[in-house]
Amino acid sequence: MMRQDSNDETEDVSLFDADEETSRSSRKKKIRHPIASFFHLFFRVSAIIVYLLCELISKSFIACMVTIILLLSCDFWAVKNITGRLLVGLRWWNQVDDDGKSHWVYESRKSGKKTSSDAESRIFWLGLISCPIIWVIFAFSTLFSFNVKWLAVVIMGVTLQGANLYGYIKCKVGTRKNLTSIATSYLGSQFLRQTFSREAQAET
Repeated sequence: MMRQDSNDETEDVSLFDADEETSRSSRKKKIRHPIASFFHLFFRVSAIIVYLLCELISKSFIACMVTIILLLSCDFWAVKNITGRLLVGLRWWNQVDDDGKSHWVYESRKSGKKTSSDAESRIFWLGLISCPIIWVIFAFSTLFSFNVKWLAVVIMGVTLQGANLYGYIKCKVGTRKNLTSIATSYLGSQFLRQTFSREAQAET
């Protein structure tokens, strides 16, 4: 009986640990900021939909253009100031020092602090990368079809969403100096690996 009781206790502890790991993984996949996740995609997707369906929605080019510009502006402000900070812990902005010089600041949340969930990170980067690519496609289609009246709207879409993409990539990977050091270390490791592999083949 004693042996059976000890086995039961061991099984209870194992099941408890499994439940704890399951709860951790579920929390990691859970969307903690549903409103921010929704508006991260709402404004930019709405701008694309209005651009595609403009002729069906309204015959007024001015109304469609103003609507798209407002959606793009709201998207730029929301992504730059709210969703990036909440969903992935990144933010960037411009500040002017006492000498009147303008500086761009790129920040990322420290690794020891609370991190975002995988679901929110996927939503953020998927929307941040895919939508500027779509606007670039719109730009080429506008040029090739000689639809000049939409060129200003498309350029604004590429500029605003491309600026957010560039800013958050800088926040994620660091400054240009960090990029150079990462590339240098990678190339150095590849060179050493090839050197050692050649020496091993020569010895054999």
